[in-house]
Amino acid sequence: MKWTAADLSLEQKVGQMFICGFNALTPNEHANILIEQFQVGGICYFRRNVKTLPQLAELSASLQQLASGSQPFPLLISIDQEGGMVARIDHEGISRIPGNMALGAAGSAEDAYRVAQIGARELRSLGVNMNFAPCLDVNNNPRNPVIGVRSFGEDPHAVAELGTAAIKGYQEEGVSATAKHFPGHGDTSVDSHLGRASVPHDLERLRSVELFPFAQAIKDGVDAIMTAHVSFPAIEPSDLPATLSQAVLTGLLREEMGFEGLIVTDCLEMHAISKEYGIPEGAIRAIEAGADCVLVSHTLSEQTAAITAVIEAVRSGRLSVELIDKAVDRILALKQRNAKLVEELPVHPIGEVAAETKQLLAQIAGRGITLVKDEGQLPLKPEQAVAVIWPELLQATQVDEAWSKSYTLGDALRSYGVQADDLRVGTDMSDEEVEQAVKAAEGYKQIVVATYTSESRLPQGQQKLVSRLSELKDVTLVIVATRNPYDINDLPPVPAYLCSYENTPYYMNAAAGVLVGKVKPEGKLPVRISKTYPLGWTGNQDYVNN
Repeated sequence: MKWTAADLSLEQKVGQMFICGFNALTPNEHANILIEQFQVGGICYFRRNVKTLPQLAELSASLQQLASGSQPFPLLISIDQEGGMVARIDHEGISRIPGNMALGAAGSAEDAYRVAQIGARELRSLGVNMNFAPCLDVNNNPRNPVIGVRSFGEDPHAVAELGTAAIKGYQEEGVSATAKHFPGHGDTSVDSHLGRASVPHDLERLRSVELFPFAQAIKDGVDAIMTAHVSFPAIEPSDLPATLSQAVLTGLLREEMGFEGLIVTDCLEMHAISKEYGIPEGAIRAIEAGADCVLVSHTLSEQTAAITAVIEAVRSGRLSVELIDKAVDRILALKQRNAKLVEELPVHPIGEVAAETKQLLAQIAGRGITLVKDEGQLPLKPEQAVAVIWPELLQATQVDEAWSKSYTLGDALRSYGVQADDLRVGTDMSDEEVEQAVKAAEGYKQIVVATYTSESRLPQGQQKLVSRLSELKDVTLVIVATRNPYDINDLPPVPAYLCSYENTPYYMNAAAGVLVGKVKPEGKLPVRISKTYPLGWTGNQDYVNN
């Protein structure tokens, strides 16, 4: 029997349109209110909801059990598990799948597909049936503070190819993929968590670049698309963010591009919406514009106020019942389709990463490491000690929740039998701290500096440190950009530069393998760094394996 909105009350219909988060490891009062009283259609997990994998699986089962008492449909249980630096779950027993830019450097659609399959099987075993991934943003702005390595790169055709492969991998395994952030957050220099960005390009340019990957994803049947809180004056002259724009969501996405799946907003608690419009008004406007699901991730009072405001907007006639019914029918169709698919798929054991999966992920990491430049610095000499300068990492953006603090590039080098000594520094250092680090590195004949930033520029402290180290005589100096490939633009001329795109264990092991001559760096730049280092560049023609 087909699930439809016809038999639901207004309150139940509106509840289905909300995806909300709460801060607990078990169903607490916040979760109970959302599910039992307001009958929300979905829950969004963050790192705060995860302690262990069995605990998370139990939480999902408990939430679905709770929902079954008040609504006849399962919850959409969602998460941002993009891979790389954006992973809500990086606990023991989960595969650390690569992020998009690392996959973009490898350039293999097959890799993107297999990685998504791995991720989806594990998410499904934990009761998660919707992933807010992949990012289909085309990252053509080196100063973008929020997308960066979350993008497959700056070539829209490559982004489309890898993105649609990932979507296929997720959805074949019973997890709805969500292409984001429509119509494109790649060419911005403002983080929409903190303020409103604008993309000024004309429609011709938008169709050929920003919109191209989304058009391909729609053709390939992506289940959901997430909106960007970004203004597109060429589409919406009033300067409304896309999330609230009928011209963008209904005119462009539904009518022109023919998308029939779920339109999900990015979180309305982000400042681009909450500060300018307020969350209740933002929810009404988003639905008015054409959104099916409204994401309010954190605050109970804001969640309940938004749900109540939408109900009142329907009662007052501001929002039509027909609009609500169409949205709810789309939500229920997806829930029913996924429920049927999951019944047919084999159950993946919780917390088991097979040896062949680990081997595959290690191979994929090797394919992504990009040697940009080497003036005879590599491979490192095994008989000489190496100073590894490693920045202590904090959450770099509003969406980062994967921190590989415990495993360093030094650890990876030591796994190859190298005498590697960690010199830990801050991501931004005072002049005094820079001099202390230089003094600690003096006496080493081989120095490897890991740089790290997600900001528009490499912090001054890291710039000064590399500048000072480059003054040392008779020293092998190698820079490894462990996140942002653009770091070299903020550095003095350096003799060797390597990009790993993330600091996760597989990529640190692969980078270490390159440093010691055991792994050939096969990656190509998925973005243009400069005129010297264009899109598709590799310096590995000068690389010699041991």
